[in-house]
Amino acid sequence: MSIPQSGGGPIERHEQLAEYLASGCKPRDEWRIGTEHEKFGYCKDTLKPIPYQGERSVLAVLEGLRDLHDWAPLEEGGKLIGLTKDGANVSLEPGGQLELSGAPLENIHETCDEVNAHLRDVKDIADKVGVGFIGLGAAPIWSHEDMPRMPKGRYKLMTDYMDRVGTMGKSMMYRTCTVQVNLDFGSEADMVRKLRVALALQPVATALFANSPFFDGKPTGLKSWRARVWRDLDEARTGMLPFVFDEGFGFEAWADYALDVPMYFVYRDGKYIDALGQSFRDFMKGELPALPGEKPTLSDWADHLTTIFPEARIKKYLEMRGADGGPWRRLCALPAFWVGLMYDQSSLDAAWDIVKDWDAETREALRVAASEKALQANVMGISMHDLAREVLDLSEAGLRARGRAGANGMIPDETHFLNALKESVESGKVPADELLDHYEDDWNGDLSKIYAQYSY
Repeated sequence: MSIPQSGGGPIERHEQLAEYLASGCKPRDEWRIGTEHEKFGYCKDTLKPIPYQGERSVLAVLEGLRDLHDWAPLEEGGKLIGLTKDGANVSLEPGGQLELSGAPLENIHETCDEVNAHLRDVKDIADKVGVGFIGLGAAPIWSHEDMPRMPKGRYKLMTDYMDRVGTMGKSMMYRTCTVQVNLDFGSEADMVRKLRVALALQPVATALFANSPFFDGKPTGLKSWRARVWRDLDEARTGMLPFVFDEGFGFEAWADYALDVPMYFVYRDGKYIDALGQSFRDFMKGELPALPGEKPTLSDWADHLTTIFPEARIKKYLEMRGADGGPWRRLCALPAFWVGLMYDQSSLDAAWDIVKDWDAETREALRVAASEKALQANVMGISMHDLAREVLDLSEAGLRARGRAGANGMIPDETHFLNALKESVESGKVPADELLDHYEDDWNGDLSKIYAQYSY
């Protein structure tokens, strides 16, 4: 989850809210790719999650990255809670999941190099202190009580609030991991087209990247339990956002939606002030109970935008949020999948042609079915397997048209990063299917074997 935002002056006009979003518009030659992924850390001898501090801990990993790999520290309340280097950040999720928020890069070759360097450095430190890291969409065995809590004020507030608004919020916070990609838009119209395609096709990403068939030590009957968790988190800030498909949608409509999402906090002087359930509209009027008489800054608005969790969202860029965390090949495949669709106009227009006639009921049904059956889903005559094949072909065409070479020109484009997804489409099996096959066959129902076989 995001670190506190900074650099925004006072909000003096309502129009500044939409203007803040619109300020993200960039010419095509400045479009970049930012990839984020989370992973679970565990003690190698006990297979239990690592605590915040101690000899084998999240803190030990952060300190190792700081001291041996030149990351600069980020602290909250005197505690090390993150790192920064070269435009990238390492941060902590509520249950100690380690997240890399990558730098904005020009192509997937650079993105994959960044991912590989990060995982190599993390493994170097982890091996030294006796811990491991694994990429899955949900913790397969650990209970909520097993999970540590990270010393971040934001997470304490959110934890206290989750049970008021849903049944699975704490499961999301403490026992799930994702991979996402952040992409740019060139104009309001470009943002609208991209966000609509992103929301409509997010179930395809959920299906292709499904990697969480286990929870609480047993199979759940679903391919992506992480995606299931998000459906019962907080309906005020999650979902498929039907209003995005309404005529006239744009930055102003998103700002109005965000204004009505209940607040979590206000960040002041290094501390999170409890504003749970309060209204940003009241804040705009100087009537926020948490800070009576005070009006928000653009930094407060930027912070608030990070507390909205639909399947795709906009800030000053577009975020794709529908995929489970997973093996390293898929950490590179996710940005490749979406870049191929979003950064080539022909592929983007063709993707819109596929989804433009779907109604809200169809889009939601695809979301549900993707979490349950992945590529085996079939919704209102739409075969997820066939849809994934068609969309993947568009993505590949988009990457080929981009023609971004790698390895000093030895690799002509970025299409090979889709190979893991092409294998899934050819076989009909996604990572969750492979995990279930192991569970029922060579693991003999022993889920502890997942760590040795699937850790980074």
